[in-house]
Amino acid sequence: MDDARLGAFGSGLGQLMSLIEEYTYRAVDARGGGMVKGTIEAGSESAVVSKLRAQGLTPLEVALTSKTGLNQEISIPGLEKNVKADTLAVFAKQMAGLINAGLPLMRTLAILTEQAEDKKLQAALLQVHAAVEQGQPLSTAMAQHERVFPPLMVSMVRVGESGGFLGQSLTSVAATYKNEAELNNKIKSATTYPLIVLVIAILGVIGMVTFIVPVFANMFTGMGSELPLPTQILVTLSNNMVWLLPLMIVVGIGGAFWWQRNKNTEKVRRVVDPWKLKLPVFGPLSTKIAVARFSRGLSMMLKAGVPLVQALEIVGEAANNYKVEEAVRAVGESVKQGKTFSAPLAKAGVFPPMVAQMASVGEESGTLPEMLASIADFYEGEVETATEQLTASIEPILIVGIGILIGGMVVSLYMPIFSIYGELGNQ
Repeated sequence: MDDARLGAFGSGLGQLMSLIEEYTYRAVDARGGGMVKGTIEAGSESAVVSKLRAQGLTPLEVALTSKTGLNQEISIPGLEKNVKADTLAVFAKQMAGLINAGLPLMRTLAILTEQAEDKKLQAALLQVHAAVEQGQPLSTAMAQHERVFPPLMVSMVRVGESGGFLGQSLTSVAATYKNEAELNNKIKSATTYPLIVLVIAILGVIGMVTFIVPVFANMFTGMGSELPLPTQILVTLSNNMVWLLPLMIVVGIGGAFWWQRNKNTEKVRRVVDPWKLKLPVFGPLSTKIAVARFSRGLSMMLKAGVPLVQALEIVGEAANNYKVEEAVRAVGESVKQGKTFSAPLAKAGVFPPMVAQMASVGEESGTLPEMLASIADFYEGEVETATEQLTASIEPILIVGIGILIGGMVVSLYMPIFSIYGELGNQ
């Protein structure tokens, strides 16, 4: 009996030890202000944070030590993703609720850090907490993490700090990023199905050329007659798939890597973004998305008391299109010179005429923020309708296109057989 108890105790101890892992950390010594690095064993990251704080340290970064290298998170420069809009919306809503409930800022940041599920957001909040603890304003600390906290959010926090209504500002931020997340989901729902069908079609064509065409090519070799041009093209393509397929894979991976590294550079955006607005089907949709984002962000900032010129400098980036940003900068320069907001908006050549007209009415009546919110509501509804129509119209187009492609390949493969039967019939 004692041996059984001892065995059970050993088994339980082994399981407990297997849950304890080694973590590396960087922290600030609250007493001396110096940087401290080291390793510590604990059952979770939150347990590490608790242990460090008990030692008088403010954690900046906590990471699981990888013993084999297989669990190590790989971060490739230029390929890191920003925090999602819906994550920012939840974070801002939670922070607004805690602050409005009367919790101190440091306690609020500690709570949000511990319960943050997004690792990038959690790491940024750890550093924001340490910076605020050392006396920096919240907005300044957040601005140091531009891949986590966008300029729009940082500016709204700065306005709320200076005006004494941080909770209200964060509530507006939460509403804005909730709308942004819903907009992104609608766009994804409209493009996911066509992309899946397109990928399947491409894989089907590659499979036919690689495996089916060679079978017919061997059969055509013994016929002795000259192959029709479409069949010759297919056979030549099939014979070269040994090096074409690896080349396509390498080019595809290299192109995707290059695009991720350079898609946000000014040189690329200056060429690609205007082209996006001119696409036959997706161009009008991109314009509506940009207008909705611009109007929503500008409305929110004006309601928070941000001056128009300063707000324009920030919300241009929210449109996520270089041509729209250029137009907004031109509008900002015009406003600096004392001209109206709506007149240069109409001359920009990017915004639909209705936007300038409604903005003009808002200026004259002193209700520009409300009018911009109405514009955002209208174009967000237009985006929803356009995405539904896009999904409905793209489906038959893809089906017909894929049918023509696959059918053309099949006909090309059977053309030599048809020609032989024709020759035999003439004899």
